Amino acid sequence: MYKVLFGAAMAAFLSTPAAAEFKFSFDWSGLKLCTTGSPNTVANPRFKVSGLPAGTTAVQFKLKDLDVPGYNHGGGWVKISRDGTVPANSFKYKSPCPPNGKHTYEWTATARTKKGGKKLAVAKARRKYPE
Repeated sequence: MYKVLFGAAMAAFLSTPAAAEFKFSFDWSGLKLCTTGSPNTVANPRFKVSGLPAGTTAVQFKLKDLDVPGYNHGGGWVKISRDGTVPANSFKYKSPCPPNGKHTYEWTATARTKKGGKKLAVAKARRKYPE
């Protein structure tokens, strides 16, 4: 009996479509070059988000310089559109601005039920700056 129930449960699990992975992409297009170590306050890049968990109405974005993780570049909250596009200029943050060479920057996106609401999922995307 156990084998029959286990087999039925596994079949149901394997036939259930997997939820899409929460992820996003971005690029630095149009960002004024900054390599002085003194970031500018700038508009966010365009983000393309996919695989949003059910119930998501807001996404919080935060930028971190992985080479200088203690510096707070800030970020912002956005209401997410059905197509997953976050237009440029939706919020302001402190731009990437490494004082020497290239740094790796990581945006973290947190999907929530509402601004400050329940966390549903987290996604990260990295790029070097300057590229």
